[in-house]
Amino acid sequence: QVQLVESGGGSVQAGGSLRLSCAASGSVYDTACMGWFRQAPGKEREKVATINIPGSTTYANSVKGRFTISKDNAKNTLYLQMNSLKPEDTAMYYCVAYPGCGTTQYWGQGTQVTVSS
Repeated sequence: QVQLVESGGGSVQAGGSLRLSCAASGSVYDTACMGWFRQAPGKEREKVATINIPGSTTYANSVKGRFTISKDNAKNTLYLQMNSLKPEDTAMYYCVAYPGCGTTQYWGQGTQVTVSS
């Protein structure tokens, strides 16, 4: 069982930055694919960014060029650096782990990001 705890959310004005962190209960990041998802009220859940075991990344078109996903295997921590935030980035952000990049998923409890115009 993997436990994930997100932190770093908050309220910022448009154009601002936040860095989300996701701490894992064990040494999972060097053996799992990881991702950040978000869900706004009344909207579908959206995959924001992913990072695989070697460190290759993918991004949703809506955040490309503004968000950066990274991980520190030694600290068992996943990050999402969010710059040039927009009101449409307002959502609950979740960290997800896929051990062995398989189908099993572990989710964190989420951290709220609110961007005001």
